[in-house]
Amino acid sequence: MAPKGTKVVASNRRARHDYDVLETFECGIVLTGSEVKSIRDGKIQLKDSFARVQDGEMWLHGVHISPYVYAQGANAHDPDRARKLLLHRAEIDELTGRTQQDSLTLVPLAVYFKEGRAKVELALAKGRRRYDKRQAIATRDAAREAERAMAQARRRRSS
Repeated sequence: MAPKGTKVVASNRRARHDYDVLETFECGIVLTGSEVKSIRDGKIQLKDSFARVQDGEMWLHGVHISPYVYAQGANAHDPDRARKLLLHRAEIDELTGRTQQDSLTLVPLAVYFKEGRAKVELALAKGRRRYDKRQAIATRDAAREAERAMAQARRRRSS
């Protein structure tokens, strides 16, 4: 999740279901004024979004930021445009190499505000197959059941 002391605006809950998250990165995002206002209002969707390196720069695709209600004409923005992500050169080079070499994907997990600036939590992830998803659900349910049984045993002991 996003670091403490931040205001999470949107999270991509489906990404943790569809992908095994290997590593996460915090990066800035280049936005216009009306986009920032829309994000503060929570008018952002991360569903089916991804990041890609193009010409040595990181770009975020598939994110929908609804137009700000009070912005018209030249102040309005295109809701589905690609947005540039701000990372250090070494991080971009590392991510480029790993995505090409290991067939990994860059998926945004969350958008949040940290000290007044919009940030994206970007995950380096490997896609799960259908049987992997079922197995992950089964292990999560087993862990939950074990925790429940342990809690019951503690309650019985204390009374």
